[in-house]
Amino acid sequence: MPIQFELPPMALLGPLLAAVGIYGLLRWVVWAPGAGTSPKSVSDHVLWVGVIGWLASTLQGAANAGIIPLNPQTPSLQQPADILKALAWPVAGCLGVHALGQLSYPGPRSPRRLATLSVRRVRDSLPRKLAWTTLGIFAASAATIAWTAMQQAYRPLPYASPPYGESGPTVGGDGRIAGTELAACLGAALLLLAAGTMLVLWLISRRRQLEALNAGDNVLLRTIAMNRLLRTVSTVAAGLAAIAGNYATRPDPAVTTTWINPVGLVPVVVLFVMWLWQPPQLAGVQNRNVRSGRASPSGRKNVRNLRNEKHPAAVLTVSLGALLGLAAVAPGTAVLFLLGSTNPVRATVVSAVMASCVLLAILAGELLLERNYGASPAVRGWPVQPVAPALLTAAIIGLLLLAVVIVMTSVGEAALPPGTSVAPGWIPTAVATAAVAVTAVPATQAARRRRGIVTSDDGLDAALRAVTLNRIVRILAAVLLAQAGGLLISANRAWGVLLGTQTVPAEMWEASAAAAGYVLVAAAVVLSLIHVTAFGPGSAPAARRAPVEPAR
Repeated sequence: MPIQFELPPMALLGPLLAAVGIYGLLRWVVWAPGAGTSPKSVSDHVLWVGVIGWLASTLQGAANAGIIPLNPQTPSLQQPADILKALAWPVAGCLGVHALGQLSYPGPRSPRRLATLSVRRVRDSLPRKLAWTTLGIFAASAATIAWTAMQQAYRPLPYASPPYGESGPTVGGDGRIAGTELAACLGAALLLLAAGTMLVLWLISRRRQLEALNAGDNVLLRTIAMNRLLRTVSTVAAGLAAIAGNYATRPDPAVTTTWINPVGLVPVVVLFVMWLWQPPQLAGVQNRNVRSGRASPSGRKNVRNLRNEKHPAAVLTVSLGALLGLAAVAPGTAVLFLLGSTNPVRATVVSAVMASCVLLAILAGELLLERNYGASPAVRGWPVQPVAPALLTAAIIGLLLLAVVIVMTSVGEAALPPGTSVAPGWIPTAVATAAVAVTAVPATQAARRRRGIVTSDDGLDAALRAVTLNRIVRILAAVLLAQAGGLLISANRAWGVLLGTQTVPAEMWEASAAAAGYVLVAAAVVLSLIHVTAFGPGSAPAARRAPVEPAR
């Protein structure tokens, strides 16, 4: 049957405003106020392009595409037009952000324009191994979508157990649409993603030279941009395959209710691999890091560039940062599968579990650091500024926001009509946040009380403690923002009842609360992805004796 795809004109206003805002942000980053374009600002610009593009690529809203829920009141994506809309926005969003990243670079301002005589081609800057990996992911996703096309439709069936005294499986559950309809939508999204990727790669290769960079750094910048683009589209292609697998593995509700989606683990694996596939750095930024990473004659250690330190304790601390992502993603994904996609508290529980696992990993790192490199006679340094002001401010703001959201939500939920069967959403949020705060106490005490590191550099031990404390505060600030955002999204009806008036209807307040919740969740994700040493000062007083009791 023909697909009727209608897009109201007002539906384009939001994406248009978002595009203008992203373009303005990227222009502000690449043209640093007071400094102009430099290798550092260009490096920050391409990083923000990758982060924003990844945030815009989420397919969570289309995870259950093609599934017909048993409860007709449950929101679903059954019509091909609705499925296409849900898939088109993430695909177009991630590609559009990377295209805006290329268009937001400043034009030539010097009287003499920097140019090269050679023809720039895509393959000259393309990271070959990553490109082949991305091609393989696209091929596997296409094969999964083709498998989906061969599946038949099922109608939802109410749950029913065998009669008393008889054996047999429990039947019933959700249904699904015809596999050809979903496969057509997923295939169209995959083709759009592939075509858009080639177009953005061509745009990257044709971008004009930047005056702030030399010829070698200009070529390397194109490689970095292609690296971030390919990593993002790989996760999107894997997400399309997971949607197809979620559909194809659903059993006939008239036969059984048991099912499992092994393809759902593929995006997690792909996300972790792409997260480890870091792009290279510009030569100007590397040289700056090496120069600023040296200790000054006054005994001050640069916390930002601790990764340049060769001491085994510093190497262990820096390496732990890469493992924190795995400590968060793996348990969070497992809990998400256990809770299911319809549990109202899944976002609260998943974010709390992820944060707690990260804090436990930080605690394990401190214990391992003390066991391998600590000694009682060693000087126990303590940073003069344990936590960066920016992180401390973010944590305080997150705490205040969460407190206000919990209080307002509790009042709004109490004002709901008597017949409304809605469980209080603020209670799980408060309990989960308190559990994360309790988990942070052992990690903080371990960083404060552990023995000093055996080293000739007096500032190293203080720098390692500062990194650990900043990591703890960063995860606490992120989880506070995430919990406040999740509560705004899940309990937006309470805000409509509390603030709704005749001039401003309750529906508008509900939509505004949900939108604010998504903004807070995005801010939490961005905060958790920023390298913790970026919040530290350029150099900090290395060591003063820790004002704590002697280590045991």
